[in-house]
Amino acid sequence: MWMLLAIALPMLAGGALAAWRPKDRTARQNFVVGSACLTAACALAAVFTLRGEDPLVLLSMGEKLTIAFQVDGLSCIFAALVSVLWPLASLYAVEYMSREGSENRFFVFYLISFGVTLGIAFSANVLTMYLFYELLTLATLPLVMHHMDGKARYAGRVYLTYSMCGAALGFIAMVLMIEHGAWFFQFGGSVTVTASKENTLRMAYILGFFGFGVKAAVFPGHKWLLRASVAPTPVTALLHAVAVVKAGVFAVARITWYGFGPDLLRGSWCQYLAMGAAVFTIVYASSKALRTKHLKRRLAWSTVSNLSYILLGIATLTTAGLIAGMVHMVVHAVLKITLFFGVGAVHYKLHRDFVPDIEGCGPLMPTIFASFTVSALGLMGVPPLAGFSSKWMLATACAGMGDWLGWAGAAALAVSAILTALYLMEIVMLAYFPRQNRAISVKIPRQARRDPNRRMTVPVVTLSLASVVLGLCAGGLTQAIARLVLGA
Repeated sequence: MWMLLAIALPMLAGGALAAWRPKDRTARQNFVVGSACLTAACALAAVFTLRGEDPLVLLSMGEKLTIAFQVDGLSCIFAALVSVLWPLASLYAVEYMSREGSENRFFVFYLISFGVTLGIAFSANVLTMYLFYELLTLATLPLVMHHMDGKARYAGRVYLTYSMCGAALGFIAMVLMIEHGAWFFQFGGSVTVTASKENTLRMAYILGFFGFGVKAAVFPGHKWLLRASVAPTPVTALLHAVAVVKAGVFAVARITWYGFGPDLLRGSWCQYLAMGAAVFTIVYASSKALRTKHLKRRLAWSTVSNLSYILLGIATLTTAGLIAGMVHMVVHAVLKITLFFGVGAVHYKLHRDFVPDIEGCGPLMPTIFASFTVSALGLMGVPPLAGFSSKWMLATACAGMGDWLGWAGAAALAVSAILTALYLMEIVMLAYFPRQNRAISVKIPRQARRDPNRRMTVPVVTLSLASVVLGLCAGGLTQAIARLVLGA
């Protein structure tokens, strides 16, 4: 029952918080962090004890339609990633939201989103995954619209429109998968392919790729991610690093490798279309990040680009590409949530939201900016930090395809690495090396010239150190993910 506890516990905790409505902030904060930690413990228990067991059928509506859960290799990767990062994000959020207002409503949906995300991770078939995929939109929509001003409402409408359109395309793919025998996920593909239905299934895959890929922000379904930057930083950190966007790439990996199967797709027009979309998104989003001066929007464009790194690895339809994509999913989540926490801390303490405005602020918040710098170097791919190994593996997998599109993918990764260095190092250089007589730090009140308290600095430092460890132990991480994926 570990899976069901992990999914149900945060939903029940969110409902209890809505009914309780505690006026004591400390009690609410302890409840939220405690619930997140207990949920993470249940999810990790499921990961370590239930892998490889038969699916648990919770509700059967016939032979083809079941709500079922299981723990396989891909589930282990996603569930463990979410379970490790969410409690740290909760600790950060309880401090950050103390100045944002409507904390009770925020944490109700914050906890519910945790359970829904784990529901996606533990889904045993496409119907269950689709159900929780839709619930994730509904659970995170109030978080995106938290401030309830004009910008937040518009961002919510854009998010809902893109998500519903993507879900409609994903629904068509789901129906065709179920009709062709994909009742449960199976590594290598579970659909029954007949010669007369190959093109129909390939078309269904493309609909699923771009439909579920909306949450993965692949072009042209990426604009919602930029609008969602108006949400509080704990939301954008989870949206852009952990929950929603990783649910998107996870769903694409599921339908590619556990649904339609690589044998159906390899060498066909739909593989080239999927890879082409990922290649274009990588370069396009990186170039947009360089031109964007708003800190959170710059990181949002960076997320759009890096998510397509993962999609590119999946779309190579090689096990090397899939493993590289999963490694980058883990690495990017740790690095990007640290970067978002860094810019969130700058907003929290200094009320600075644009790149030029942080000039000379590095020494004022030494812990935050040191952690930001380490994570920025990792995302750039500087060896031996975490981002280097995953990017190298992705480029190698692309080049190993031996055709022009594989080489185009490798070239896109190289171009994106250069652009990433430019748009992240600009922030670091301005913070530490202000131009003569142009530093804005002198305008900051003296009482604000320090790092935030431990509830915010501990998660940031912990995650930045984790990114260093992941880089130094890249070989072990890769081997562990390879065993989970190939042994599923």
